[in-house]
Amino acid sequence: MPELPEVEAWVRELDPLVARARIESARPGHIATLKTFEPALAVLSGRSFAGASRRGKNLLFPTDDGELVLRVHLMSAGRLRYLTPGKKGPAKPMFTVRFDDGGELLLTEMGKKKRAGVWLLTPEGLETELAHLGPDALELDADRLGEVLSRDRRQLHSLLRDQRALAGIGRAHANEILWEAQLPPFRISTELSDDEVATLARATHDDLARALELRLAGKGDKDVYRIHGRFGEPCPRCGETLRRVDFEEHTITYCAACQTGGRILKDRRLSRLLR
Repeated sequence: MPELPEVEAWVRELDPLVARARIESARPGHIATLKTFEPALAVLSGRSFAGASRRGKNLLFPTDDGELVLRVHLMSAGRLRYLTPGKKGPAKPMFTVRFDDGGELLLTEMGKKKRAGVWLLTPEGLETELAHLGPDALELDADRLGEVLSRDRRQLHSLLRDQRALAGIGRAHANEILWEAQLPPFRISTELSDDEVATLARATHDDLARALELRLAGKGDKDVYRIHGRFGEPCPRCGETLRRVDFEEHTITYCAACQTGGRILKDRRLSRLLR
């Protein structure tokens, strides 16, 4: 799933491109993609986007008159790109915004599950839709993180990827951040010392900033992720074998030597820890 660094890199790339020309049309290519019906997409015709921005993992395209915002959430398999005038794109995009200079903003989605979504909203409607989001993870300091951690008694990995707690982090960067901070994925949030909170805040910033720089340079997952998805490989820090915990919807990757004092974590579906 695209997470904060990848989405932010797309925002910076798309910001000047989507504002170059007026909108000719906007249309979904799949019945499940468009999540709103009022305002109608037709009201975008003749308007211009002011640029692109982001809220958590949501890409936002406000119109320059301040009246509307096109919101895009990529879910796990969506991708968004701009095609320059005259360039041929995919045959069946999930959503298309065509500009009157011939350029196009295209949403595509791999796989059979079509979960990426597009919303056309007023600014007030957008605020209502995204009111549940926590603070942006890239702008977090130790004090704010401490407030988030103390709010609920949660396992760290689960809390980091909860958009209501922190906006922008998913399962991949939760793995990366906790490895960077050398903290166990199942450590309880309310049990961290002040020094550990500061370490986690620093690791969050450093990991996301590093990943953003690589994404802006055009690098892919292989260069961005140091441990995520690399179970069975040596830990980049200590050389021990990276391990994993499997869930139905995601996998946690960790280093037992760096993060859990050598303990091997058992599949949490059994709610037990091997000692």
